[in-house]
Amino acid sequence: MDLDTLWTDAGAAAWGSCAYSDLRSHMDTQAQTRAEALCPHPAGVYVAAFPYYAGDQPGNLSRYARGENYHTALHRRLEQAAESLTALEPLHKFVPLVDNSPLPEGVAAGLAGLGLRGQNGLTILPPYGTWIFLGAILTDQPLPSAEHPSPPCAQCGACVAACPGKALGPNGLDPSKCLSDLTQRKGALTEEQQQQLRRHSLIWGCDICQEVCPYNRRVPTTPLPEFRTGLLSTLSPSDVENFTRRQFQDAYPDRAFTWRGPGVLERNLKLKSEQEKAPALD
Repeated sequence: MDLDTLWTDAGAAAWGSCAYSDLRSHMDTQAQTRAEALCPHPAGVYVAAFPYYAGDQPGNLSRYARGENYHTALHRRLEQAAESLTALEPLHKFVPLVDNSPLPEGVAAGLAGLGLRGQNGLTILPPYGTWIFLGAILTDQPLPSAEHPSPPCAQCGACVAACPGKALGPNGLDPSKCLSDLTQRKGALTEEQQQQLRRHSLIWGCDICQEVCPYNRRVPTTPLPEFRTGLLSTLSPSDVENFTRRQFQDAYPDRAFTWRGPGVLERNLKLKSEQEKAPALD
């Protein structure tokens, strides 16, 4: 089996590799320690893109969270790829990593030459645009980086201008201002932050910078069934009230929006309800 077939069979729309030594300089000491504990003597990284766009159905959940939990789905697909890689290279170790990975997957994708580097920090992979999940496999097999790393996007500034939290700027993304982060944040919020959530169309996540991106026009639907079928687009107050964290996760198994428990979603729904009930200003 060649590598293109291996990754296609695993559901990847594109794949590439980079040398771990090239990626290491983009990692802090803690991340390096974690990576090297998972895979002693790391030498290479495979990185792959998995599309998840399922259409423009209305809803109050970010598109990435409407299907199966991507941690579960990608780990399953990366495990398949790792098993095939082990069959090809039995003397090497292959460790699948998803999301909470110590590796900066976006940087790895750039070093692997995948797509374009968006101003919002996301990888743009035509024809799927930014509607992709990135997953990586860390290995002690020496792998090369791409001869030409991913170029930047057209830098049209649409995502920067549209960002409601002004989280995008010359230095990239400021997560503390990102509305997606705010929807998932526990604890007390300032009045300004509450107002942001009242005005926001979603109760979990934020798709605005992706919706305005010109590379995301006429994007095809994902071929991956876990992100195309069984979608849950909207939650109402009755869907989140009176649950413990465990009960909530049991009620919605394998959904990305459950990891914080029902509390933040209940708060966000309440804030939106207050906005809807507020008298209109002349």
